[in-house]
Amino acid sequence: MLDRFEDRVVSVLPSLRAQVIHADLSLDNILLSDDLQVSGIIDFGDMTHAALVCDLAVSIADVLHGRDDAVAAAEVMIDGYTSVTPLDDEEASLLADLVAGRLATEITVTAWRRGLYPGNAAYSASGEPGARDFLDRIEAAGPDVVTARFREACRGLPYRWEASGLLLERRRRALPRSPLFYDRPVHLVRGEGAWLFDPAGRRYLDCYNNVAVVGHGHPRVVRAVAEQERLLATHSRYLHEAIVELAEGLTGTLPPGLDAVFVVNSGSEANDLAWRIARAATGHSGGVVTGFAYHGLTEATHALSPEEWAAGERPDHVATVPGPDGYRGTFRREQEGWAERYAAQVDVAAAELGDRGVAAMFVDPACTAEGILVPPPGYLREVAQRVRDHGGLLIADEVQAGHGRSGSHLWSFHPSGIKPDIVVMGKPMGNGFPVAALVARSELLSAVPEEIELFSTYGGNPVACVAALAVLAVIEDEGLTQNAAQVGSHLRTGLLELQRRHPLIGDVRGTGLLLGVELVEDPQSRRPAPERAREITEAMRDHGILLGTTGPAGNVLKIRPPLVFRHEQADLLLNVLGEVLAGSRG
Repeated sequence: MLDRFEDRVVSVLPSLRAQVIHADLSLDNILLSDDLQVSGIIDFGDMTHAALVCDLAVSIADVLHGRDDAVAAAEVMIDGYTSVTPLDDEEASLLADLVAGRLATEITVTAWRRGLYPGNAAYSASGEPGARDFLDRIEAAGPDVVTARFREACRGLPYRWEASGLLLERRRRALPRSPLFYDRPVHLVRGEGAWLFDPAGRRYLDCYNNVAVVGHGHPRVVRAVAEQERLLATHSRYLHEAIVELAEGLTGTLPPGLDAVFVVNSGSEANDLAWRIARAATGHSGGVVTGFAYHGLTEATHALSPEEWAAGERPDHVATVPGPDGYRGTFRREQEGWAERYAAQVDVAAAELGDRGVAAMFVDPACTAEGILVPPPGYLREVAQRVRDHGGLLIADEVQAGHGRSGSHLWSFHPSGIKPDIVVMGKPMGNGFPVAALVARSELLSAVPEEIELFSTYGGNPVACVAALAVLAVIEDEGLTQNAAQVGSHLRTGLLELQRRHPLIGDVRGTGLLLGVELVEDPQSRRPAPERAREITEAMRDHGILLGTTGPAGNVLKIRPPLVFRHEQADLLLNVLGEVLAGSRG
């Protein structure tokens, strides 16, 4: 820590704002009134002229050492201090190193005093264990991570963190139908890259979150959103560059002919609009989806989402085809032409719809809700041909598999060589800022009467558009699609090695950084093991790794980390999963 202090702080310190500071504002030097309010400060013997920020650094180090939540508590102290005396960017970026330097100095001076005054060891060492503990916590979290946290705290905390148990009670009362992951829900307050943090500073490796596609808190996206919010945040009925640049940017990534863009707020809204356009353009009213698909939560898209149907629920205007499951389905990967045989089920679905006709088939190219099936390119090609033979449109739902996640292209339908009639995107599009879009062939819009406005108040607002533009730029500039391919291949190889050692793993599938690990009771019967999947995800959560589950039986581990996922993080996931599997019954 002292070496780091020399490298980062020593040369800069003389240039910082300076004033007279107390330099020893510990709990021993504060007087409290009967109602525990600060009534006085004593011991000005250490008062000196130094950098202003050192006053705060000394107080954090001396007041919080020995606390289990020292790092998180420091953020609250910083927020309070900067609400009165704001710090500039350079002071904020050095604060964590100044705190660590103070703690390291206390430990070092204590060791020196013990040698010099062995008869007075109790006084000399009074604060040393707490200082060592605080320094250990900074090291465990990572000095760079703590630096970023303290820097963010200098900008102000939006609210005070509450004890997780109390917060859970409040949430259940106020949001009774709002689902949570895990038996012991994870209380998150911050994210950075592929990491998420709870109020105590414990970090979790995010191997599930599709929203923060370029990593949590990516500075380029944060800066774009904050700056645009400061300049202008309004609807899209006025001229503004951002929505035009976004529309041009999206069409530039898609096959020719997909040239009409609508910017909306969510994937559900985009799919809802796509469904309206498909019915108007074809004159048909029937929809086709895979048997456990998910395409949204509006009334129209719920009807197209069998994953969400209640028992016995199936809208008359929707027909389903089996997901192309080559592991346990009717047609298996070892059979020639198995994927195309699944695609042929479109004809059966069209017959079921009868006079309604096929308006569209919605396809998630990775079949994510079905268990991350990722069928070969021939499947989509055959599906597209059969849907069009029945007069319908093919709608590629890229909300989960798009934005470079497949590792080969920005959009997951590309390897099949097809050209969808409509492409829908959302979820990760703004890296956490709500934004979605659909891109269609412009000639389809002629069927929608001109007097019907395809407009959304918040859709295409400048803040959402600059967020989406920043995400596209980061994916390209940082080579995140290629990173998804490389790290995803490394991760898949490791998962296949775990499969060889653990019969609980029946199948490993997927591409890029969208991978599924199917858990089974035994390799012969391939009977799903949903309870085991739940046990595994709960155990992984306890080890600081966040995973999800998917598939009709809920027995497929869903691995879908941010695209900034690194090889060493993949290795951490593999090592912990191996330990958890070894400690379980499979």
